[in-house]
Formats: sequence, C-alpha cells, structure tokens
Amino acid sequence: MAEPAPLRGAWTGYWQIAAMWVHASMAYPLSFWLLTLGGFVIGGLDFVGIWILFHSIDAMGGFSLTEVGFLYGATGLGLALADMYVGRIERLGQMIRMGTLDTMMVKPIPLLAQVCSNEFALRRLARVFLCVLVFAWASLYVDWTALRVVVAAVMIVSGALIFFSVFIMLACIQFWTADAVEVANAFTYGGNTVTQYPLAIFPSEVVKGLTFLMPLAFVNWYPALFILDREDPFGFPEWFQFLSPVVAVVMVTLTTFVWRFGVRHYRSTGS
Repeated sequence: MAEPAPLRGAWTGYWQIAAMWVHASMAYPLSFWLLTLGGFVIGGLDFVGIWILFHSIDAMGGFSLTEVGFLYGATGLGLALADMYVGRIERLGQMIRMGTLDTMMVKPIPLLAQVCSNEFALRRLARVFLCVLVFAWASLYVDWTALRVVVAAVMIVSGALIFFSVFIMLACIQFWTADAVEVANAFTYGGNTVTQYPLAIFPSEVVKGLTFLMPLAFVNWYPALFILDREDPFGFPEWFQFLSPVVAVVMVTLTTFVWRFGVRHYRSTGS
C-alpha cells in the first residue's frame, strides 16, 4: 500500500531540515563531540547517583539495582528518542514571538515537521546511547521469554510515542500563553525523573495520576512489572501491563486533534 502523500511529505521534509542542521553542526566537529560527550557524562551522573544510593540500601520499594536500572533505561530511552525527534517543539512560544512560525506556515512542508526538526541536534544521540547501555546491562538479569521480548520492544516504542505526545500537547499551550516551557518540562523531564524509580515508593495518589491523568506509568512501569515478573503493589489489574500500545495510540490521536486545534486558532504575532 502506498504511503499517504501528506505523511510522506512530512517525513521527507522533516529529514531534509534535520539533515541541514546536522550538516551545520558538523562544521565545528570539536564543538559537536565535546557537547555530545558532555551530554553523555551529565546524563550518566543520574544513574551513578542511583548506583551510589544502592551502596546504602539493598532495595528501593522492593526493587533491586538491576530492576531500577531496567526502569531507568526504559523510560530514559523513551524520553531521549522523543526529545531528539520532537523536543524542539518546546520552543514553540519563542517561534511565535519571533514570527518564525508565521514564516514556516507559508512553506510547502507540514508545519509540525518544520517545528520539530528546527535546530535538530544530533548530539542528543548521546542520551539515547546512554539509556541503551543501561537498559542492555539491566536486561542481562531478566529471565527472558519470547512474550517478554515482545512486550519489551512494544514498551520502548510505546514509551517514545507517549513522550512524543506529551511534548507536543503541552507545547500547544503556548498558542495561547506567552510561555509555558516550564509547565511542559514538569511533565516531560519531570515525568522521566519520577518513572525512572519504582512507583512503589510513591503514594497511591501519584500512581493514579500517572495512570489515569498523565499516563506516564505506561511508559515503563506496567510493562516492566510483567517483564520482571513482579506483582503490582497497588493492585491494579494485570491487563494494565499490556496497555502501553493502546495508551500510545490514544495519546497520538489526541495529540493530532490538539495540534490541529491550536494551529486552527492561531492568530499570528500581529506584527
């Protein structure tokens, strides 16, 4: 079946713009590699902190270091992929104030593709690579079965799509506000920080909020319970552990409507 023309155009336009920015960043290779290495080191300090913590405790919420590493790698990989591909949308408010968005709207490339690929930073692969390393290390301690492998693969894809959606939906607030970057960051980067730990250490109200309001628990927590063969400490149904792809589809669909609504009601800068 042929790919729909609008979707094909969006992908093509996205990668053309991204390639342009990658080429520009490579004009200063030393700067690129220093920034990439710095991102890897700074990101790695997060997990080093967790590793040091486990020198004082045997378990966190009943989860071992390798199990926490599994959670850390899964949610971190989902966020890192989303941040690399659509993270620039958090600057939507700045684009509106500077009139950049108006310029993009007259170009023959879908607006969302332009916004997300603007100033594409290949150095963010450092975070992806870091999370892959942690996830791979933690996976060595998992008792894998064919079904768990499938659930793990779906978890990574679904987690990235959920974070994609959160990035875009919260950025759309900036169509009506001067700036809402910090609000968005509280749910994207802040959500990643929360979900890299076992949710068993948080009150049930937090877990319910991450399940039914901003469903970041489906990024890694519920599928990880199945993969790690752990019981849900909050007593939610076992079929929640397989809902990540459903949640991802719902979030992407909702994001599509929110983005279109925001663009449709956008009234330019007035300049």
